[in-house]
Amino acid sequence: MEPLGGSRLVRDYLAGDPGVASFYTGAPWDAGAYERKAAEVDERFDAGRREAMARAIRPTSAGAARRLEEIVAGNGFFVTTGQQAGFLTGPLYTVYKLLSAVRLAEALERVLERPVAPLFWIASEDHDWEEASRATIIDANNQLHELRLPGPDGSTTLPMARRVLGDDVANVVRQLGSLMPPTEFAGDLMDVVARCYAPGRSVVEAFGEMIADLFARFDVLLVDAHDPALKELSAGILARELENASHHEALITELTRRLAEAGYDPQVQVIPGATNLFFEDEAGRQRILRDGDGLVLRGTGRTFTAGEAFDLIHREPARFSPNVFLRPVVESAVFPTLAYVAGPAELAYFAQIGCLFRAHEIEMPIVFPRASVTLVERKVRKVMDKYGLDLASMRVPPHELINSVVRDRLPEPVEQALAALGERIEAGYRDLLAAAVRIDPTLQGPVDRARKASARQIRDVEAKIVQLAKKQQEIQVEQLGKAGVNLYPDGAPQERVLNVLPYLARYGRGLLGEIAAAIEIVLKPEAAAWSGVECGDFRAAPA
Repeated sequence: MEPLGGSRLVRDYLAGDPGVASFYTGAPWDAGAYERKAAEVDERFDAGRREAMARAIRPTSAGAARRLEEIVAGNGFFVTTGQQAGFLTGPLYTVYKLLSAVRLAEALERVLERPVAPLFWIASEDHDWEEASRATIIDANNQLHELRLPGPDGSTTLPMARRVLGDDVANVVRQLGSLMPPTEFAGDLMDVVARCYAPGRSVVEAFGEMIADLFARFDVLLVDAHDPALKELSAGILARELENASHHEALITELTRRLAEAGYDPQVQVIPGATNLFFEDEAGRQRILRDGDGLVLRGTGRTFTAGEAFDLIHREPARFSPNVFLRPVVESAVFPTLAYVAGPAELAYFAQIGCLFRAHEIEMPIVFPRASVTLVERKVRKVMDKYGLDLASMRVPPHELINSVVRDRLPEPVEQALAALGERIEAGYRDLLAAAVRIDPTLQGPVDRARKASARQIRDVEAKIVQLAKKQQEIQVEQLGKAGVNLYPDGAPQERVLNVLPYLARYGRGLLGEIAAAIEIVLKPEAAAWSGVECGDFRAAPA
């Protein structure tokens, strides 16, 4: 486990800095904050609303189905998280978000003594094909391979729910099979992939089936953002958002200004005149902008009167979807949500929308940071131990790591000679400078430039020595390179690049349970005295 990365806002939030308290509902490790949030949810969710929301939820197992029944019948709650429909589940952090939600739900169930279940929101309306269509696989030879779903035809803003896999997806599945290690677990995983990523399925269906199969043992519940039942349930809040678009922009703008005044950079820029809604038609998914008393689509310029837009929301709610600010509000309006498990970017933009929740008469859920995990395999650990390295020292680019280790392992006489030479030259130039400036103070510049040039020449000589030493230590260099690409591929954290499947092929699905067990969540009574989001004069939308 490692600290979650991110901006200064994220770091201060994780540290419990009181300076961020007014932007959030409560501290993530404060059991009392969840108790207060549970009371607020109870006021909004009666038996009818709980039964209605269950229609939009898909259990991944018989146990999950029973959990959903308990949530409905026993006044239970959800810990939610979500992600776009990444190819083959996307990078490892998607796995960690989901397992963090599982573990937090378990912890909250003990604290509240009421049913709490993990609910995963598939962001099927996202249209970032570049991000959703690729997966990075590391093979048995420690080589990186980027697999891509075949490029789509038509609009680049088409939601993932409408992206359908063609016959050529089979070629990508075969390529994946050639990269998987030949283990007892690989065959089962490839069967799952081939079943999920089959021609005719949408990208979202494939992703949902993968998540359902891999995480069924954790009794996870799924919701598809494009599901008709969810669209029906959220139509009212979307209409309210459209009606109050101008005022809600002011809410977010004011909170964003306060955030900046507190010294924090906003995660998401507020676009003047933009609503928090998208509209989907044959041209794809487009942002709705305000245009005087009417509305206009950002992409095509298509216009609507306010009346036409409200009529469409109620007749065809599937055409409308929330943006990044409104989606968490919709989620909390439809489902009895206690907490949202967030990555660093999400944790930051939640600080901008507390008053938007209030405008819809909802309290923002507790924002809980997902676990940050680096998988260190035995082969990598052996290399690190051999050279006395820890994870922090592995974070530098591979060539810097190799040069540093080789330089540290140069023969002692070479190191001593280089150090002594550098000291003698520095001492000589100091003496020369002291004598020269007595003749003319302007000689200081030429002497100093000569000193720096000599220092550069020594560094050049050292670099040549290191280069030759690297050639003589090819095995060590290769070992370091392989370790580096496993932990920080392309210089980025492992969890943001690599896919989970090769790890599951090597160690089996039990690895997911081991990761979950390593995520320790400790909630303490009144761990922090955060009183909730402060909205001032911006508490509620006008009647």
